[in-house]
Amino acid sequence: MLTIKNIGLTSVEDYLKWELTSEVKHELIDGQVYAMAGTSANHERISVNVLSEFRHHLKNSPCEPFGSDMKLRIHSNFFYPDVMVDCSFDNSEPYFTTTPIIIVEVLSKTTHKIDKTIKLMAYINIPSLKEYVIIEQDMVDIQVIRRSEGWLQKHYFLGDEITFEAIGLTLSVAEIYHRVQNDDMLEFLNSTARQ
Repeated sequence: MLTIKNIGLTSVEDYLKWELTSEVKHELIDGQVYAMAGTSANHERISVNVLSEFRHHLKNSPCEPFGSDMKLRIHSNFFYPDVMVDCSFDNSEPYFTTTPIIIVEVLSKTTHKIDKTIKLMAYINIPSLKEYVIIEQDMVDIQVIRRSEGWLQKHYFLGDEITFEAIGLTLSVAEIYHRVQNDDMLEFLNSTARQ
């Protein structure tokens, strides 16, 4: 993320109008505007894997998954999570949601700190949120933080399965990292090929 200064935004309404015509996505956090950088292939693989599994599982449900082009509004802040699930989306506001039950962020070097600090604190204070999922892309490590467990962090690694309690879906860590190319996945694939 890169900070943009002096763009002349004076209100949330200005931000929303400006964002509709902008060629680059921007998050609005505490009055500061951040341009969203492009993602790596591994980042996109993880996001698409999760979004696809959520979409398939929720096909006949009132809950629906959204990808990284849907904004999340928390008070006067706007974020672009990698994946969200919302069960009570308000169509009167077609460009953002305020009621996700699951938020997934895939970490990158530039967003790592914000995803684990600023976003964590903002997200866990959303009344509807049940699970915040943080996925590393450069190694295999998925952190799930659940309201039902007092927002304590639980880590999952290759060989583990994760149950997304809010939507009743269980996935293996290997499914989430399908086609991802990092040292952990290469070692895992080599060891399973030898067996």
